[in-house]
Amino acid sequence: MPEVGMVGGGQLARMTHQAAIALGQSLRVLSVTADESAALVTPNVQLGEHTDIEALRTFAATCDVVTFDHEHVPTEHIRTLVAEGHTVYPGADALQFAQDKGLMRQRLSELGLPVPAFDLLTAAEPEKVTAFAGTHGWPIVLKTCRGGYDGRGVWVLRDQEQATAVLAELVDSGDLLLETLVPLTRELAAVVARSPFGQAAGWPVVETVQRDGICVEVVAPAQDLPADRANAAGALALRLADELGVVGVMAVELFEVEPSAAYPDGLIVNELAMRPHNSGHWTMDGSVTSQFEQHLRAVLDYPLGRTDAVHPVTVMANIIGGSPDSPGAGIGMDERVHHLAARFPEAKVHLYGKGFRPGRKLGHVNVGGSDVELTRRIAGLAGTWLNDGVWADGYSIHDGETAATTGRQR
Repeated sequence: MPEVGMVGGGQLARMTHQAAIALGQSLRVLSVTADESAALVTPNVQLGEHTDIEALRTFAATCDVVTFDHEHVPTEHIRTLVAEGHTVYPGADALQFAQDKGLMRQRLSELGLPVPAFDLLTAAEPEKVTAFAGTHGWPIVLKTCRGGYDGRGVWVLRDQEQATAVLAELVDSGDLLLETLVPLTRELAAVVARSPFGQAAGWPVVETVQRDGICVEVVAPAQDLPADRANAAGALALRLADELGVVGVMAVELFEVEPSAAYPDGLIVNELAMRPHNSGHWTMDGSVTSQFEQHLRAVLDYPLGRTDAVHPVTVMANIIGGSPDSPGAGIGMDERVHHLAARFPEAKVHLYGKGFRPGRKLGHVNVGGSDVELTRRIAGLAGTWLNDGVWADGYSIHDGETAATTGRQR
């Protein structure tokens, strides 16, 4: 069997390894430390930094194809590996647009795809902020072109005074991106996969719900999304995968807006991710083929799997480390999973093997169903319980608890 190697030992590599087992493989992982999520479960681990070209060379020599758990491998290192005869997907020519928001905005604009009005600058060019705000009005959005995620590296600037203060803190941040603040209705995501052969497939367009810059819920498919808009989002993502030469899974994060002359489909591209993505975790239990299996199929140039949903609706809730001051903070994760299984046996829990830290993604839970509101309620309650050890509806873990209902004597 071919050997697939994934650079990065996080939860995406962990879940890709789970999918690899069913395909007769054991994913190779380049992990910074031995206690990262994937390194805890796969036997084929090399310790090393993704910024170290020698570590990458050694790793690539053991693999038939190399892919990524994140987008932080230097582009020049990827080009070096390919020049030395290694197969790497996605390639540097594609991945650069997920690594650099400025490059992405420029390329999508060249392709005539819907993006916010934008400009590029450095912290030493505050006059560009003044000019941009003069044209488009306050507030405006400032982003670091590289490295930001989960709300990090993003500032909403309300006035010139705030802009000056933020720029003063970003003198070593490299290129920056200015954008208009989009009056969005909600956030969507279109996740697709493409193989070297050129075969491509997309999952239903989903709604993503953010809190403090972190995705907390995904609803698949997005509810009350007009068919023409859903089709336009899917077609946009498939076109992008082809135009950029993506191989593997790609997520296109979208803003849904009121249709206008500038945005006739009511869609604006926010960001790209060229790897399995949080907005696709629902596919593990809600689709014929998960995004992790599909990513492996794509980089191996296997025929892609079907992407049909297996439930009328699937809701994913992220498990995010709650406050240490929560009333349920003393309830360990084993207890939380146990009681969740007793109350909602339909909930599918996926934990990443991470140590607790407030605000850290520890896992996710998927719930499939036919009633949208009920499914969202169950997923929301499950997420809150696993986050904080508290049932948001006031339910007590001791209510009606018996050995027969919980499986354990209390």
